[in-house]
Amino acid sequence: QVQLVQSGGGLVQAGGSLRLSCAASGRTFSSYAMGWFRQAPGKERELIAAINWSGTTTNYADSVKGRFTISRENAKNTVYLQMNSLKPVDTAVYYCSASNNRGIVTISAGYTYWGQGTQVTVSS
Repeated sequence: QVQLVQSGGGLVQAGGSLRLSCAASGRTFSSYAMGWFRQAPGKERELIAAINWSGTTTNYADSVKGRFTISRENAKNTVYLQMNSLKPVDTAVYYCSASNNRGIVTISAGYTYWGQGTQVTVSS
């Protein structure tokens, strides 16, 4: 079992940057692959970034590739999502999630544990 607590997010102008953090507690953090999801109003939750247990492998949705970076610090039990060149279409509630697999997980169904969600709003 792992508990995930998110921080960061808020309101930013288009072209700006934000960093989301997700702190884990419970079982050994390096036991989990991690992912970031987002859900815009009226849309399904989508997986936008994933990272394996060691941080050596990452994967991104095409919509954020080249602009967002997922990373992790196992010593701090934390995963990050650095978001640059933000656009109004990035406006959504963002969630971090943990998988019981250590290898990278690129399907939504592979994730079990969820953070509380944080709002990101990008104004034009």
